[in-house]
Amino acid sequence: MDLEVGACKDRARVGLGAPKCGFQRAASWRTVLTLAYESLGVVYGDLSTSPLYVYKSTFAEDIHHSETNEEILGVLSFVFWTLTLVPLLKYVFIVLKADDNGEGGTFALYSLLCRHARLNPLPSCQLADEDLSEYKDLQLMSPTGTSFSSRLKSTLERFKVLQRFLLVLALIGTCMVIGDGVLTPSISVFSAVSGLELSMSREQHKYVEVPIACVILIALFALQHYGTHKIGFLFAPVVILWLLCISSIGLYNIFRWNPHVYQALSPHYMYNFLRKTQRQGWMSLGGILLCITGSEAMFADLGHFSQLSIQIAFTTFVYPSLILAYMGQAAYLSQHHLMDSDYQVGFYVSVPEKLRWPVLAIAILDAVVGSQAIITGTFSIIKQCTALGCFPKVKIVHTSSKIHGQIYIPEINWTLMLLCLAITIGFRDTKRMGNASGLAVITVMLVTTCLMSLVIVLCWNQSILLAIGFVFLFGTIEALYFSASLVKFLEGAWVPIALAFIFLVIMCVWHYGTLKKYEYEVHNKVPLDWLLSLGPNLGIVRVSGIGLVRTELVSGIPAIFSHFVTNLPAFHQVLVFLCIKSVPVPHVKPEERFLVGRIGPREFRIYRCIVRYGYREFHKDDMDFEKDLVCSIAEFVRSGNPGYDGINVNLKDEETMQVVGACWTQADGIQMSEVDAENKGGSPGPSEQTEIVQAHSPPTKPRRKKKVRFIVPESPKIEAEARDELRDLMDAREAGVAYILGHSYVRAKQGSSLFRKAVINVGYDLLRRNCRVPTYDLSMPHESTLEVGMIYPI
Repeated sequence: MDLEVGACKDRARVGLGAPKCGFQRAASWRTVLTLAYESLGVVYGDLSTSPLYVYKSTFAEDIHHSETNEEILGVLSFVFWTLTLVPLLKYVFIVLKADDNGEGGTFALYSLLCRHARLNPLPSCQLADEDLSEYKDLQLMSPTGTSFSSRLKSTLERFKVLQRFLLVLALIGTCMVIGDGVLTPSISVFSAVSGLELSMSREQHKYVEVPIACVILIALFALQHYGTHKIGFLFAPVVILWLLCISSIGLYNIFRWNPHVYQALSPHYMYNFLRKTQRQGWMSLGGILLCITGSEAMFADLGHFSQLSIQIAFTTFVYPSLILAYMGQAAYLSQHHLMDSDYQVGFYVSVPEKLRWPVLAIAILDAVVGSQAIITGTFSIIKQCTALGCFPKVKIVHTSSKIHGQIYIPEINWTLMLLCLAITIGFRDTKRMGNASGLAVITVMLVTTCLMSLVIVLCWNQSILLAIGFVFLFGTIEALYFSASLVKFLEGAWVPIALAFIFLVIMCVWHYGTLKKYEYEVHNKVPLDWLLSLGPNLGIVRVSGIGLVRTELVSGIPAIFSHFVTNLPAFHQVLVFLCIKSVPVPHVKPEERFLVGRIGPREFRIYRCIVRYGYREFHKDDMDFEKDLVCSIAEFVRSGNPGYDGINVNLKDEETMQVVGACWTQADGIQMSEVDAENKGGSPGPSEQTEIVQAHSPPTKPRRKKKVRFIVPESPKIEAEARDELRDLMDAREAGVAYILGHSYVRAKQGSSLFRKAVINVGYDLLRRNCRVPTYDLSMPHESTLEVGMIYPI
């Protein structure tokens, strides 16, 4: 479940502050505790379900529960120290500090490294992007670099191969997260439903368990398009109830069956376990690994909460509850060795018989909450991949008009559902599901460890010895679990590898094709001299209206524009080259959203507008976007006075871009008003804005008339030329907006290798033909859209 990012981050800042007033201090802690409460339902749903299947997966085949209790106590010792070292020490106290302006996750680490090492993860990156507030905040927070960090930065900047390796490493982690989005719902729901095995015979429950799990999964995915904002408030109570339930049962089992089970927390029991079981014990670590599934969510969901709130929730409630649950199971099993062979070592055997049905119901609800969190997280990470040019464009539906981060991607949703059902029906047991889930989880953690070691050196400018110590401590633990999971390749671990490979191929092919296409457009730009030689009318008739030419270029004139001018008998009075791009920061302030510039002399009425979004932002297009776009151009026209104190960015000699915010952020800027022409009334706007430039729709237009006007501040006064330019802009706005799109058909050029032809002509072309087109991104009306095709030999 995603919460409203802006509101949460504001509350997070309040929670981390140091107010002087006692009332403010109380309000601050109240906010932090509220965030900690909310994080229980969002972050810890997956982690809290792990007691359902850890012991069952560990004792599935490799080791057996004997009367000496060395196996069960050794497993408990491994679980305790794994939970202590990885989620608690690594994530809660170290990794959470490596946030990217409050955001977490694999892409946050990658973006952080790219900005510190001055790498360009996107081909459309500009020097102007470094003037964004989040860039500047990062530079102010960075301490002075060491000699080693400086050498490492220069090495990364020089060698393209290292930059590609860094990108592929981040993509591998991302693909494994997507794979986890398939495996977590399957194993969580199946393990919760497996409690039915204690109430019926083995012959009966194997025919009931899988259908019930499939029905729950189908219902879960079928309801995704409604969003979670209506029932999200129930998530935290469900997780709290579940954690209280398993911790209480754990305490009961400890005092009832083995009060001395706490002795197993000594690392000595791990040594005894490995000494007795040897290779089989090492192979069983793949089941123990499942106790930390969902730990990555603490970092990935950092943007919705504060660091302090996540730390409080885990250290004071989640961590103690899980430890008590695992100790309680071990205490029960230490006194029960001769169990019915039909039932394996599992969670439900340690639950008192009278409580099994209520616990089963709560477990299913908690499994659904944990699955919902990972599904929503998968939607979010696919959106981030799309923003960074590493995944084909998909349809993104906003399920809430109030909570900004809640999205739904139909194609991904149904793909995940089919894969979940295939795994549930195909495996039919937690052993192979656990092997698959464990490999996905530990791979993501290994990627995080590698990226964090670079963050320690490049971003925190700490000693290389500290980075080596970090890798040695946590990398050794994770490598041990990774090797144990990889051994189970034929027993289910092949699933995340196969899924990650498929998604990685899609991402690499799309990224490569997009990069080569952009490079072709840059190298084949139309010279500005050619445009100037056409004169103000561009050699054709200029008709009323605004023509929005969608382009990926941030400078220059796209080659496809020459096709427009050559093949069209007329063009619009106002021409805007529109570029909507993502930048390697999580969010862009609305005050810095637009970069506006003029192409050619003023009388040409040709502008460039670059709209910037962070990789965590969601471009929700509506009429306000079109209004903001026109207002940003109008503000740029107004500010072209000598007395205006604005922010100009000199990108190239031919263009000077100006930073302009959305119209609602400009208290002293131009505002636009649109009312029906029949409506004679209407307020002129705020009292301090008195100078009004008006334009009226021509009476011959058959469509519904609109009266459009600019409400302009009193000062500075507008020059006559700027006034005429504003009037032309308003005339064009009233006449309507047309969207001009260039469809590029990419083909490998002659003489290319067979591999390049396969990647471009087959792989990239297949993805391009099956992904969303730019008309969807801007919600363009079909009757106002003009498309022209062009073949790009790359």
